[in-house]
Amino acid sequence: MQRKWIVLAGTFTISALIVQMPPFSRYVAGVKEQSGTVQAFHVPDAFKNVFLANPGTDAELLERIRNEAAKLRVEPINARVDRIWKAIPGYNGVEVDIDQTYKLSKGLKPGEPLRFVMREIQPEIGLEDLGAQPIYKGNSNKRMVSLMINVAWGDEYLPKMLEVLEQENVHTTFFLDGTWLSKHVDTARTILQKGHELSNHAYSHKNMSQLSRSRATEEIVKTQKLLEDELGVHNTLFAPPSGDFDQETVDIAHSLHLKTILWTLDTVDWKNPSPESVIRKIASRVEPGSLILMHPTPASSQALEAMIREIKRKGLAIGTVSEVISTNRVPPVESAPHF
Repeated sequence: MQRKWIVLAGTFTISALIVQMPPFSRYVAGVKEQSGTVQAFHVPDAFKNVFLANPGTDAELLERIRNEAAKLRVEPINARVDRIWKAIPGYNGVEVDIDQTYKLSKGLKPGEPLRFVMREIQPEIGLEDLGAQPIYKGNSNKRMVSLMINVAWGDEYLPKMLEVLEQENVHTTFFLDGTWLSKHVDTARTILQKGHELSNHAYSHKNMSQLSRSRATEEIVKTQKLLEDELGVHNTLFAPPSGDFDQETVDIAHSLHLKTILWTLDTVDWKNPSPESVIRKIASRVEPGSLILMHPTPASSQALEAMIREIKRKGLAIGTVSEVISTNRVPPVESAPHF
């Protein structure tokens, strides 16, 4: 299992004074082992003020690290089945790697910042342990959302949407109808090359709950094969057309190693609402873990930029559906306020 690390520098100063911490976001420097990906975790309120004397002996330094580690630990959250929202993903906790922190901090002089090395703690229960359950949202403790774009007709509004996503440095998930994909492979390849996630939206936009088991399986498998053969995509997500499904649909997807994805918020852009109404709706209702449904329509293409900025203004990161429902700790948000 790959472990994630983060070094917190400047968290407190070794001195004979009570140290008031500046905003945490200014002092975070993260390193993900073997990949260099930046990660950041929020410091609990209990760690905002720390009283420390001079460094003392190595044994005293180690004891200080252990004491502060207890305050920084955040317990992981298990995945669970909610009565309304069905499968809710878990969320990694975080703890101090005491040995690594001690090695980095030995020999520091008074006034130099102690460097904490953090690692993520996986929950005991994950989505895989919940069986065949649909997913409507991510974990509410994870400050990340996703724009899930279902594509089943046309491509005239996709260039503008891709331009906005690139401009805002946002990657998200496109669920592709197989019939559409068979006619627009080049467009799908462009979407993939721009760093977005491509996923399964069945083949011919049928109501899955009304199909026989064999026909429903065929709808999913045909698109899965197209994604693999034409684009080299090994997909793990399935979004039922029109949100129509029954338990058998979820069971079929599960047997094909696919998670059934629904949505938290719907732009209802297919009814041609005004872009302003879409923006207001998302701005007022979006929250951590939201999966926001949209399509390549005039309303969503015109509202997309403002939607993204409203989401960021709330301090929420935007990622793919797979990123939102993973247990990984959320990375820092560019426009998030200081903590």
